[in-house]
Amino acid sequence: MTDAEHETGAPEKIKPSAELEDAGELETRIKKYLRGDGANLEALQDKKLRGQLTVREKLYGKSAEAAAKAEKWLMPSEGGYLEAEGIEKTWRIRQESIAREVDISSSRNQYDIVLPDLGPYTLDFTSSGRYMAAAGRKGHLAVVDMKNLSLIKEIQVRETVRDVVFLHNELFFAAAQKKYPYIYNREGIELHCLKEHGAVLKLQFLKNHFLLASINKFGQLHYQDVTTGVMVGNFRTGLGRTDVMQVNPFNGVVALGHSNGTVTMWKPTTSAPLVKMLCHRGPLSALAFHPNGHIMATSGKERKIKIWDLRKFEVLQTLPGHANTLDFSQKGLLAAATGSFVQISGNFSESQRYSRYMTHSMVKGYQIKKLLFRPYEDVLGIAHSMGWSSILIPGSGEPNFDSWVANPFETSKQRREKEVRSLLDKLPAETIMLDPSKIGTVKPPSRKQKPTKQERESEMEAAVAAVKDMPMKKKTKGRSKPSKNAKKKQEIISKTKRPFLEEQMKEEEALSRKKQKTSEEAELPKSLQRFARKKAT
Repeated sequence: MTDAEHETGAPEKIKPSAELEDAGELETRIKKYLRGDGANLEALQDKKLRGQLTVREKLYGKSAEAAAKAEKWLMPSEGGYLEAEGIEKTWRIRQESIAREVDISSSRNQYDIVLPDLGPYTLDFTSSGRYMAAAGRKGHLAVVDMKNLSLIKEIQVRETVRDVVFLHNELFFAAAQKKYPYIYNREGIELHCLKEHGAVLKLQFLKNHFLLASINKFGQLHYQDVTTGVMVGNFRTGLGRTDVMQVNPFNGVVALGHSNGTVTMWKPTTSAPLVKMLCHRGPLSALAFHPNGHIMATSGKERKIKIWDLRKFEVLQTLPGHANTLDFSQKGLLAAATGSFVQISGNFSESQRYSRYMTHSMVKGYQIKKLLFRPYEDVLGIAHSMGWSSILIPGSGEPNFDSWVANPFETSKQRREKEVRSLLDKLPAETIMLDPSKIGTVKPPSRKQKPTKQERESEMEAAVAAVKDMPMKKKTKGRSKPSKNAKKKQEIISKTKRPFLEEQMKEEEALSRKKQKTSEEAELPKSLQRFARKKAT
């Protein structure tokens, strides 16, 4: 008999090692989803507050446990990444070495399509990563099924093509051609010519709002609803020509990079930018948003890449180097390319600092035009002057897809149902804002607005009428003479009017001071007005 049996008189139930391992694994997963250490509730004197916080802490624990179980059973695949041994560096590992170690289906994602007569190329993936649209500068448009690498359709439009973007699914795509953007279907049939957009340099599609956004060579930003055909917004940026344009996936705000080093953020319901931030001392060459929408990467001509926190509009990190194109992967890797060289940076430490993860050099002379990570795959698509290529980047893609959001294996029936569902869930253009969490909350009470002149006069007249109708006391010894009563009533009326008149005088004085100040500033030349001394008020 064991010691436990001697003490209790019954054999102790021992958990199998597999159950212990599962329990330990579940605990580690729960820790990942917990909101830090719980509050010390015993120190609270207020019993009601202690009870409320106890219930809330229990709910947090239950939600963390549910999330951990869902991760264990519903997310069976784990993302891999390159891990170096000893003094080895991950950025020294070449694509040939990776191809020898991966399975056959992954190795098929390494290829080069060389079309030197039709480049340079640009490309776009659907949200599921199943299909790719490629566009050559000299009029070549192609749609490719990436699952079996089969060509669905290719057409020659016989004019310049600057950009291509998929709409809500793979059945429709838009191409920015020489004079106007055109919308084509999967079979290559032209459906629409969007003449109001003009000669477009860059296209973006807002999938939750069904809006096609474009910037043309005159610096005009257009938003068009592809479901109704209505032009939702048409604004002049006032900052010149640019082809640096990206949509924030978190809130649907469109960011433009300009030649004076600024980034402006726009929504379709206002003609002025929501944010205008100076990011670089020289022109911007590229920008990209992290999938969580809180981090932005920008690249300038002064050979600096900056990582920004958009919640505080502060620089988190400045990386040396220049980039003509930038892109974030689903797992947060940052790809930057200039010339024929690609560098991928990763954020693997707790210090939230990006460091070099992988590098890749194309054939000398290839000029990379665009980088784009393929969703749900560890693949980076490279569009360059001689065609397009694909390389493997371990750890870049999300290993588990949600079929409700994006399904790489969806059937035509599922696609139809998803299209109907997404049209019913379409968000109006008014919901695009910097902080979308404000939608659905109660509006805070605003400051009391100043009454207008008419309101003030009517209020004063009402107060005077109330005083006039007030009966006077009858007094003896000749103190209730009509003359004395009239004099007293006049005093009461003037006393009632005084606060209204004082307020009116104060406003007039403030207005005259403001006019005097503006006239003094106007006396100076416009170039010197910013140096004018501000008087203390």
